[in-house]
Amino acid sequence: MLGAAALAFAALPASAQKSCQQPSPAQAPASLDFAFYKSTVEPIFLKARSGHARCYACHSEGNRIFHLEKLPPDAIEWTDEQSRENFQSAIHLVVPGNPGLSPLLLHPLAPEAGGDAFHSGGRQFPSQNDSDWLALAEWVRGAREDSPSGCLPQVAPRIYVTNSAADTVDVIDSATNKIVQVIRGIELPHGINFSPDGTRVYVSSESESALDVIDAQSGEILRKIPLSGRPNNISITKDGHQVVVGIRTPPGALDLVDTSTLTLAKTIPINASVHNVYVTPDGKYAVSGSIESQSITAVDLQSNEIAWQLKLDRGVRPMAFERNPDGSTRRIFVQLSGFNGFAVVDFAKRAEVARVKLPDQPGGFGILEGRTGTPSHGIGVAPDGKSLWIGSTYANALFKYSLPNLTLMGHCPLPLVHPPGHAATGGVPEWITFTPDSKFVYVSNSGARSISAVDVQTLKQVAEIPVGEVPKRINTLAFP
Repeated sequence: MLGAAALAFAALPASAQKSCQQPSPAQAPASLDFAFYKSTVEPIFLKARSGHARCYACHSEGNRIFHLEKLPPDAIEWTDEQSRENFQSAIHLVVPGNPGLSPLLLHPLAPEAGGDAFHSGGRQFPSQNDSDWLALAEWVRGAREDSPSGCLPQVAPRIYVTNSAADTVDVIDSATNKIVQVIRGIELPHGINFSPDGTRVYVSSESESALDVIDAQSGEILRKIPLSGRPNNISITKDGHQVVVGIRTPPGALDLVDTSTLTLAKTIPINASVHNVYVTPDGKYAVSGSIESQSITAVDLQSNEIAWQLKLDRGVRPMAFERNPDGSTRRIFVQLSGFNGFAVVDFAKRAEVARVKLPDQPGGFGILEGRTGTPSHGIGVAPDGKSLWIGSTYANALFKYSLPNLTLMGHCPLPLVHPPGHAATGGVPEWITFTPDSKFVYVSNSGARSISAVDVQTLKQVAEIPVGEVPKRINTLAFP
């Protein structure tokens, strides 16, 4: 999703946006800006970080590769001449344009966030979301003191993965395809979503029947909000004012959580155990699916009343939404229990209009994995609206269809699991998400404990990222 930060960036003039763009390594800046360093970077080295000694305390000693000048007596900042000496020391540990190769940023970064294995000063930066680390990265990428106000740190989209048989959420940097943060303390995490400004993460916890509110930067749990029953998946309204939580506990409901008060504001009875829930692209409806009642329910988010329900002949699994040119919902693509494919629902007609079966080949998976009830799982429309992607347990593959014609474009094989002494089994694909530019699709492989990153043009896996136990729900948090 694109938060308020993205909207603020988009509102800048084109010239200002250009000056804020992250340069590629091939376009790295010829020099690093001293003024930005002095005003924004250098104060970090004097900052008292909770539980840590200041950088200055160690690096002001003479035997340090990165050396900081001794402060004048009773001074709280360096002289301009001293700052220039510090600047020269810092730039020798920087690869201009590339924070990921710069020792100045990697050495104090926690190893689990992609930093060096050991730093005698400890884990100064717990994650690449840390505001000070982002300021350093912004400088390395070429930020200047005279850049237009409102320029934001360039942060690659983050892929969040709930490990459904654990108590963790893994966070992947889509630029490096490495884990940069692990959120802990949420047993049996299910759905995941974000505040529009990207500062909060919301996760439903099945074991505690609660919605956890997490600070995105630190990964700390801010609040556990009790719900009306055992939750499954979640969504969020376009204005970010309410988190919509699907309640699986019979008879089924949608819980609406107020994000300003962080309390349960309303429970809407659905009379169908809710597995998945989505807010439509135009923000007008919350659409939920039920496995048990084999139905889809659309709730009007203005009145909080059921607008319509559609009965199908199989349990409703994940869904994806196609937009009309005006932003309203055109079609819903629906995965069904026991069917290796998807149904097509016309939103305006409130009726199923087609059913598409995936190819029989590749095949041969699903039986040993005990997943015959969900032969097809994981579905998503790319952000540019040009393609539909479907995961298949039977094929252990990801299929691509063109939109709006639903023409099969090909497939990408997914990782196998190799038990000793047995034939290889499938990775059991579960859920799908995309980078905002529609260049990469990510799929969770619940049986392989990994996430696959797939190039949407070549249909090739470009990375397999190890994660926690039984990764399932997956979502993208994006900034400009």
